[in-house]
Amino acid sequence: MAESKIPNQNAEQLITEHLDIWTTAIEQKSSSGRSSSKKFSLHGIKKLRELILELAVRGKLVPQDPTDEPASVLLERIAAKKAQLIKDKKIKKPKALPEISEDEKPFELPQGWEWCRLQDSIDVRDGTHDSPKDANGDETYPLVTSKDFKDGSINFESARKISAEDHFEISKRSHVEVDDILFSMIGGNIGNQVIVKDIREFSIKNVALFKYYDKKITAPYYFKIYTENLASVLQESAKGGAQPFISLGALRKLVLALPPIEEQYRIVAKVDELMGLCDALEAQTENSISAHQTLVEVLLAALLEAPEQTSTPEQATAQFQQNWQRLSEHFDTLFTTTASIDTLKQTILQLAVMGKLVPQNPNDEPAAKLLERIAAEKAQLIKDKKIKKQKPLPEITDKEKPFELPRGWEWIRFGDMYLLEYGSNLPQPKRSNTGEFPVYGSNGVVGTHNEASVQGQCIVVGRKGSAGALNLCSEKGCWVTDVAYSISPPIGIDIDFCFYQLHTLGLDSLGKGIKPGLNRNEANILTVAVPPSEEQHRIVAKVDELMALCEQLKAHLTDAQTTKLQLTDAIVEQAVN
Repeated sequence: MAESKIPNQNAEQLITEHLDIWTTAIEQKSSSGRSSSKKFSLHGIKKLRELILELAVRGKLVPQDPTDEPASVLLERIAAKKAQLIKDKKIKKPKALPEISEDEKPFELPQGWEWCRLQDSIDVRDGTHDSPKDANGDETYPLVTSKDFKDGSINFESARKISAEDHFEISKRSHVEVDDILFSMIGGNIGNQVIVKDIREFSIKNVALFKYYDKKITAPYYFKIYTENLASVLQESAKGGAQPFISLGALRKLVLALPPIEEQYRIVAKVDELMGLCDALEAQTENSISAHQTLVEVLLAALLEAPEQTSTPEQATAQFQQNWQRLSEHFDTLFTTTASIDTLKQTILQLAVMGKLVPQNPNDEPAAKLLERIAAEKAQLIKDKKIKKQKPLPEITDKEKPFELPRGWEWIRFGDMYLLEYGSNLPQPKRSNTGEFPVYGSNGVVGTHNEASVQGQCIVVGRKGSAGALNLCSEKGCWVTDVAYSISPPIGIDIDFCFYQLHTLGLDSLGKGIKPGLNRNEANILTVAVPPSEEQHRIVAKVDELMALCEQLKAHLTDAQTTKLQLTDAIVEQAVN
């Protein structure tokens, strides 16, 4: 069979020429929340998939063949088949739809193609909108909604079970068969689709059903390509508020560029081939990102490793410097993702609280003297009845010491140095924007108030909800609600050092329950390493310096990624115009 010239856009060439763009245009997701899901989206490959679908339905994915039977003849055969089905009372006569206006035609048709309404080419039905009761017993049937769509198939295990009577009543209008297409009409996943592969009997609810008038004169799967391409448009045009929906009438009126039947088969085959290539690119890119992050974590973990027990302090320092040198030689290639920079920031904090970030000064007053003053201060507060006397905390065992302390440092229980104080419950009406002091909830400012429950600077720790979340309050003071704790470090403890140290203690992991709550008793028995006061200030200065560097790296990365995202969008736009 002779074919005409190549299409306007050669898909393989488009993919290969811009391979670096498709695989490196990565969009970072929000890092908020407690989810462990991926923190990035492969924007380039996502746009490539969209481009493949767009080229497919515009006739730019495969060449046209002048010997193909034109779509006008195909539509005549479909109309004849539909008329026969109506005559035989196998389907109802659909409502006549208006002629397609010029404004509804978004592009110039390739040779042999025709414009038509979706209803002109495929039977568009829907399932029930009622809510049949759940049924138990030997003869039940799944009631499938779009929530039961999973990875392009139907998860029958998650579907509700209804009685045979309800199933057969629903199936009178919407009997589902193999190769039918199910299309989500309601909710946040409008446009999700499944081609039916399972021959089992089931009913559908709030799902559109696309049935072929005759599979012999319509290529299976082409209509899924068409509606997949329209998914984002349909989502934007959906009506309703909390539960947006696409009506059956709106679906039937959709304008479709219909190719000849032979070209439909060629398009389906090419889309399958190119989507398989996208799958491979996606897997390769994700594996590369994962391997890169693993390498970063291994190299950074080496900095935190304890030296061998037989090592002298000089040998331990040399080992650390060797590991740091190995890392710094590849700094530009290692810290090229948000995840790697975040891991670096956490490592910096961990090195800081281990005494590995700045050198020790033998002239510093040892932390033991500082702890004596803190104990005396605490005893005076108890004597003055400003705080309550707490139960003695157990001695720290050697197993609880995660690393060897530098000279001049000391171990102490969290509760022997820091006091987690409950916030006061601020009534909702008093939360206004006219107050002078910020009001802190479990994870940040939730309003203002004209009084301060904490005078001066403090650290706010989430107690309920965002358990362990940390916020640094400004020097003027704040009001802390009852879903948070406040910490005002004792004299001699740098509040910035305390803030950095708290980030390394894993307070968020102590949260328990459906709405996680941080138990004060569990926090109090944590072990913390205390450096001399002078070294605390040096640590804070170094951390601030390195964190600023990390933020610069992130800013450069964000700028580069924004450029790649924009370039990806520009390539896609140019390819379809």
